Amino acid sequence: MKSLEKCVLAVLVLCCLLQIGQAIKCWDCRSDNDPKCGDPFDNSTLAITDCQQAPELEHLKGVRPTMCRKIRQKVHGEWRYFRSCAYMGEPGIEGDERFCLMRTGSYNIFMEFCTCNSKDGCNSAGVHRLGWMAVLSGTLVSVLVAHLLRQ
Repeated sequence: MKSLEKCVLAVLVLCCLLQIGQAIKCWDCRSDNDPKCGDPFDNSTLAITDCQQAPELEHLKGVRPTMCRKIRQKVHGEWRYFRSCAYMGEPGIEGDERFCLMRTGSYNIFMEFCTCNSKDGCNSAGVHRLGWMAVLSGTLVSVLVAHLLRQ
């Protein structure tokens, strides 16, 4: 393999391994204050929140929000929705954002926690899918690396 091709291959591999440090933006609302925060979600009057600007929590010193969270709660037969930046947890269940963590308690209480970090505003109501641009770029990089390795 020529030295220029080795250099290009090294840059491609390095680019694939590096992660861009961007803050995520999430919807931040409560359905008890704003009925549009419930399901179906209507963000037409809400501004999206940059989680990097979210305040540091007193009980979580040094922890910054890196995900979005949607909480659906049923208390005594009444549904409530909370959307915000998430400081802790993992996306979805075992990394799959299509699934949410569910808990039930005494006194007729039900809670569902949905956490995501796949895109800005992922704590709306929709199902998250990998974008076609990400699939296309990943395929192109794989083909290029395979071509360079065969030479």
